[in-house]
Amino acid sequence: MEQTRAHDALDDTRVLAGILRATLREAARLDLPLPLVTCPPRQDVQFAPQPPKTPCAYRNPGRAEAGGPLVQGMKIAITGETATSRAELVARSVAVGLNVMSSVSRHTSALVTNEAGSGSAKARRAAAEGVPVIDEHTFLRLLGDVRAGTPHRGAAEGAGASGGAGSVSGGAAAVPGNAVAAPASTAVPVPAAAPSTPVAAVPAPRRPAPATTTGRPLAGRRVLILGGTHPAAAAARTRVVELGGSAAINLSRTVTDAVLLPGGEADRRLRRMPELGLPVHDEHWLNAPRATPGAAPGAAPGAASPAADASSPEREADRPLSPLVLPRGGVVDLPAPQQDAAPLWHITAAWAPQEAADIDVVAFVLDEDEQVTFDEDFVFYGAPENPAGTVRLLTDGPAEQTIAVDLASLPPGSRKVAVAAAIDGEATFGDVGAVQVTAVPGTGAAPLARATLDAATTERTLLLAEFYRSGPVWRFRAVGQGYDDGLAGLARGYGVDIAD
Repeated sequence: MEQTRAHDALDDTRVLAGILRATLREAARLDLPLPLVTCPPRQDVQFAPQPPKTPCAYRNPGRAEAGGPLVQGMKIAITGETATSRAELVARSVAVGLNVMSSVSRHTSALVTNEAGSGSAKARRAAAEGVPVIDEHTFLRLLGDVRAGTPHRGAAEGAGASGGAGSVSGGAAAVPGNAVAAPASTAVPVPAAAPSTPVAAVPAPRRPAPATTTGRPLAGRRVLILGGTHPAAAAARTRVVELGGSAAINLSRTVTDAVLLPGGEADRRLRRMPELGLPVHDEHWLNAPRATPGAAPGAAPGAASPAADASSPEREADRPLSPLVLPRGGVVDLPAPQQDAAPLWHITAAWAPQEAADIDVVAFVLDEDEQVTFDEDFVFYGAPENPAGTVRLLTDGPAEQTIAVDLASLPPGSRKVAVAAAIDGEATFGDVGAVQVTAVPGTGAAPLARATLDAATTERTLLLAEFYRSGPVWRFRAVGQGYDDGLAGLARGYGVDIAD
């Protein structure tokens, strides 16, 4: 048999089939028995068919009790060889309302295995977490009497409590312009790994009066910081927000001013300031910022030109409406869909271009236990869309990436979509500098909210932002919590089965 296509599966099959046919024909001619062995059904779970995952309709009631019944919504993991095929075990479990998981976590209700001491990754994790172990025979018996569970709250429950556009911390009234949103109502729930970036204490829920930046020096301005050490640049961006402005990370048409810190003269973006008509200020400008008639755009700080006034009517007319500026931990209610279809929300992360580091933006679709329902709800560069198509990685660029989320189509059991960034290599987010996160309702729409996350030092993974349910309302939260672990550690914390 002649092979015509190297490394081609179809051609390989053709060649092997031809060889087998010739071998059988020659053996029959010679009356020679061949050592043919009947192959038993393949039982190795690695090759078992993977039935499609069905989202569980019930909340997790917790651990299975010794001698007690199973309850709908319990998270069940299976490991090792079983007399019943894996596909049948999964199908029967799902049919009675159990939630079959591909990995073990602290939220797993029970592990089904005939070899508790097998040393498999699931068995080791179950032992470490104190997860109850049930053998196959007992599990099959319990499947005959599964008790009723508590359904997930539907998205329509509590209708009438949804917040309006831009409402903050539990449905406050609309907040104009660059209003600073109130911090989140509770501490940010995160994976079990210890964060290396401290999370600021978050006060109890409240309904603050709408904040406004009217009369504040940088109201409506977007300021790009050039140069400076990481702490100095972070302090400058914080000062911009305190003065009512928004801190930019990259140069775009929405930037109105630039501040030059020591070392910023080498920044290539400085050369573009004159052609864009942007004023460049020195570091002292943030102490008492004001529009400077006669400051030459893009020239050395202190020069003059009427075109430099970033608040001129011409520049204001071309500038989009300013989004809410959220602090780290800040929360804003998403506007309830009106008559039109709900928008496809985008979370865009942007950072200064890097030469020594590759940054990947990822997303996790999580249940009420902060766990993925199945591994495919981990969206990243290698799997840019979850099975339902509700969360997608849209762009893959060196300095900006976007996650698109169809919140209206998420099942009731999906309570949160967490978006993170991870560095591939030895660099840290302290080397990268600030990361800007923007929430946008649809393509081409004005952003609803923006946050500049600037507190990282040694972290290699950064939890950026999240959409989460609060009753019938979806909210957006700017997180900014970092971990020294890589992406694999973060994924495991959310229940993704990552091979060692």
